[in-house]
Amino acid sequence: MYAKAALTLIPRSRPAELPGVALSREVAVDPAHLAAYQRVCGFRTSDRLPATYPHVLGFELAMGVMTRADFPFPVVGLVHIANRIEQERALTTDDRLTLTAHAEGLRDHPRGTQFDLVTTAEAGGTPVWRDVSTYLRITRAGDSSRESPEPPVPHAIWRVGPEVGTAYARVSGDRNPIHTSLIGARLFGFKRPIAHGMWSKARCLAALEGRLPGDRLTVDVSFKLPIYLPAKVGFAYTAGEFRLFDARTGKPHLSGAIPVTR
Repeated sequence: MYAKAALTLIPRSRPAELPGVALSREVAVDPAHLAAYQRVCGFRTSDRLPATYPHVLGFELAMGVMTRADFPFPVVGLVHIANRIEQERALTTDDRLTLTAHAEGLRDHPRGTQFDLVTTAEAGGTPVWRDVSTYLRITRAGDSSRESPEPPVPHAIWRVGPEVGTAYARVSGDRNPIHTSLIGARLFGFKRPIAHGMWSKARCLAALEGRLPGDRLTVDVSFKLPIYLPAKVGFAYTAGEFRLFDARTGKPHLSGAIPVTR
C-alpha cells in the first residue's frame, strides 16, 4: 500500500477534481486485533468497539481512494488536520460492518487546498458510524507562528514512549515512516518520529471511558502541533471539551469536543 502511495509522488498531470468513486468492503471484527488496539490506545479490554476503532478498519479503503491514479494530490505529504466521528449506537464484536469510503468537499484553505475523506459503516443495512477526516494539501506559505492559549491545569500527565509510533502502526495499518522511523521523519521535516493523530484522539477517549454521554455520541477534534516521540503531554477535560498539550511548554497538540447528542 505504501509502495503505491510513494508512486503518487511521481510528477504527472493530475485532475482538478476529486474522483467520484466509493470503495466498500465487509469486515468482521477480530477480537485479538481489537484487544491489541485497546491496549495500545489505553482502552479497557472488552467486546465493545471504541468509537475510533472502525477508523482503522476503514484505513485501507481510505488509502485506496487517495492512491488512485485519478486522485488530484499525492497522498504522501497530506496533513491530517481534523477528524469527526459520529456513532449512532454501541458497536461490538458481534457486528459485521459494511464500510464505505469516498472523498468529497474539495475547498480552499489559507495554506492550500483541503478535502474530506468520509468513511461510513452499516450493520444490517443500517448506518451506525461515520468518520470525516479532513486533509490539507499545503501549497502556500503561511504564518509559522501559532496561537498557544494558556493551557488549563492538566487532569493527567502522560509519558508517551518512543514505541507508540510503531505499536499504533501495527494495529492501524498506518505505517507512514514519519511515525516509525527517525530517518523517515527527518526526510519529511520532522526532528523525530511523531505520534499518529488518531492515536492521540483515541488516547483521549480512553481517558474518558465512563464519562462519555452515552452510546450515541459525536467526537470532533482538530490536530494542532505534532507530538514528537518520546513526549510528556498534559490532558484536560471540562464540560464536554478536552485538550492535549505539551506538559512543559503548554503548546497545543489537539483540541476536541463531545457535544451533547441530539
